[in-house]
Amino acid sequence: MKNLSFVTVCAVAMVAAAVLLSEAPSAEAVTCSPLQMSSCLSAITSGSPPSSQCCAKLKEQKPCLCGYLKDPNLRQYVNSPNARNVAAKCGVSLPKC
Repeated sequence: MKNLSFVTVCAVAMVAAAVLLSEAPSAEAVTCSPLQMSSCLSAITSGSPPSSQCCAKLKEQKPCLCGYLKDPNLRQYVNSPNARNVAAKCGVSLPKC
């Protein structure tokens, strides 16, 4: 009888784990590539309003922004007043790195 109870408990635990894992949101990895931000270049350099594609890419690349800020070649673009305006207009808060 003890073996049957143990098997039942194990089976219930495995089913519960399977249900929890199947409903867990899957996080997609972001590929950090400054080229992904090319749709924002004109808004950042000229101060023009950002396009919807720019905002989508900015939101997608948000986890990469600290890395971009640390890169001396990219810092001037990511940290510029126009870049901050673009981020604000897209509803993206710039991270504190």
